[in-house]
Amino acid sequence: MDLRYPIGPFKFEGQPSEQQIKQFIADIEQAPSRLRAALAGLSEQQLETPYRPGGWTLRQVAHHVPESHMNAYVRMKLALTEDNPTIKPYDEARWAETPDVRGTPIAVSLALLEALHQRWVTLLKALGPADFARTFNHPESGPWTLGKYVAFYSWHGQHHVAHITSLRQCMGW
Repeated sequence: MDLRYPIGPFKFEGQPSEQQIKQFIADIEQAPSRLRAALAGLSEQQLETPYRPGGWTLRQVAHHVPESHMNAYVRMKLALTEDNPTIKPYDEARWAETPDVRGTPIAVSLALLEALHQRWVTLLKALGPADFARTFNHPESGPWTLGKYVAFYSWHGQHHVAHITSLRQCMGW
């Protein structure tokens, strides 16, 4: 198994159906509870363990998920309110090294993720097919539809939960 991609790399098969969108939204809705469960009971020492050699620590993963999902939420709002906006990328690796990542309890990021996902899921459930066809431009990866972006974030939450659960299983935690 490739430790970088314990559930496999993201694959996109084309604009998703309404049923697929519903499943992606359900996955996004469940991401906070899945992340909380994956991290439950870990010691401070365990949180400082990288999920793979050269990878982020579990603490960094726990803080990365809400940071990434906040950016995704804002990008989606931009795509819904502007015509094909160009979004601002950010350096995830450098964000994972900022002092708040080391100094903030993961419970704060879990609460942030839960609140964010309440808003995000409310928004997503109110959108129609034309909304999921709206686009934004990412300067590094090109154009995205909101349908593709919802598919990606369905995968993203599961991907990082699997980093944690795979390490727990490997280490017998």
